[in-house]
Amino acid sequence: MMVKKKALLAAGAVLAAATLVLTGCSGGGAASTASATAAAGSGSLTVWVDADRAPVLKDAAAAFTQETGVEVKLVQKDFTKIQDEFIAQVPTDKGPDITIAAHDWLGNFVANGVVQPVELGDTAANYQKVAVTAMSVEGKTYGVPYSIENIALLRNTALAPTAPATYDDMVAAGKAAGTEFPYLVQLGPDADPYHLYPFQTSFGAPVFGTNADGSYNANDLSIGNAGGEGFATWLGAQGAAGNLSLNVTSDIAKEKFLAGASPFLITGPWNVPDAQKAGITVAVDPIPSAGGQTAQPFVGVQGFVVSAKSKNALAANEFLVNYIGSEKVQTALYKVGGRAPANTAAFEAASSDPITAGFGKVAATAVPMPSIPQMGKVWQFWGVTEAAIISQQGDPVGLWQKMTADIQTAIK
Repeated sequence: MMVKKKALLAAGAVLAAATLVLTGCSGGGAASTASATAAAGSGSLTVWVDADRAPVLKDAAAAFTQETGVEVKLVQKDFTKIQDEFIAQVPTDKGPDITIAAHDWLGNFVANGVVQPVELGDTAANYQKVAVTAMSVEGKTYGVPYSIENIALLRNTALAPTAPATYDDMVAAGKAAGTEFPYLVQLGPDADPYHLYPFQTSFGAPVFGTNADGSYNANDLSIGNAGGEGFATWLGAQGAAGNLSLNVTSDIAKEKFLAGASPFLITGPWNVPDAQKAGITVAVDPIPSAGGQTAQPFVGVQGFVVSAKSKNALAANEFLVNYIGSEKVQTALYKVGGRAPANTAAFEAASSDPITAGFGKVAATAVPMPSIPQMGKVWQFWGVTEAAIISQQGDPVGLWQKMTADIQTAIK
C-alpha cells in the first residue's frame, strides 16, 4: 500500500513514528521499514534503463517523486552494454543507484560486489516463484523481477490440430503432415544448448544440481550423470535420423516454419508476431518430453537491482518494491515489451492473451538459467560437443563425458 508521506513530514513526524505508522498500514515487514526511511523526502535516485522501458519508468518515477519527494533521474542505456558498464562504474561511485538487468548477470554482479540484496518483505508472494528464484544468489534476493521469458512449442494448428504428448508423437505428427521437416529447432554449426535444453532435462540431466532453497549448487555438476549419457545417446540417434540438423540455423528455422514446412517450431514469443503476420494460426504448447521426465526449458528473467554503492539504498528499495513491482507498472511494462509479467496479478490479467498464457504455462515448470559464475565455463564446451554428437563425430557417451571432465577442470 502506498502511503502519503508528505503529510507525515509536514507534521514533523520523527522517523520512528513514521516507521510505526507505515508498518501498521502496509504490513510489509522490511519493505515497510524502507518506505518509512524513504519518506525523508531528500536525495535522488539515478536509474539506468533501456529505451523500450524508459517511458513506463518515467510515469512510475513521477509518481514516486510526488509521494516521497525523492527525485528519480532516468538514464537511457544500451541494454547490451549495461552489465560491463555497471561493473566498471559502481566501484568508482559513478554508477547508478538502480539498473535494469538480466537475471543471469547476477552471478557476475555478486562476484564483483556491485549489488546489494533487495528486501521484498511480504511482497515476495506477489511474484511467480521462478522469477524470485532467478533473481536470487545463495539464498539472497538481489533484484525485483518484472518479466519472464522462455521457449515453448509453437504449433501451426492447420497442420497439427492437437498438441503432441511426447517427442515421438511430435515427430509422428510432423511426418503425417507431409511437410519437409517433422519439427524445427534452431541449431547451427555449434548446435544450440539453450534450445535443446528442454530435451536434456527430460532425461533428468540438469547442468547443476540445486540446493534446498532452489539455488544452483556449483559443486554438483549434474550434466554428466546417467541422464546426461542417455541424452547424448538420444542426440546421436536424432542426428543420424535427420531429425536434428546443424544446417538449420535460427533464420532458416523461422523461415521454414513461416513457409509451412513444418507444423512445429521450438522458439520463444519473439517469433510469434511474424507467424501471425504470415497468416498462421498458432498455439503455444509445452515442449514434449523425449526422455520421460518433464521437458524444462530455461527461463530468462529481467528485473532491477540496487547498486552496492547507492547512497539512498532504502529509497531505491522502496521504488523497486512498491512501484516497479506493482501490478500497474508491470502491466505497463508487459504492454511495451511483450514479455510475461513476473507479478502474478499482472500475469493473470495478461493471460487473457492465449499466447502469453501458453508461454506462461511452460514457464511455471521451467528453470532459471544458472546465474552462478561457473556457468560461464559450461557454454564453451556444451554446444560444440552437442554438434559433434549430432554430426556423428564419435561415441556420444564418450564425447559427453569428455565434455563433463573439461567443464569440471575449467571450473576448478
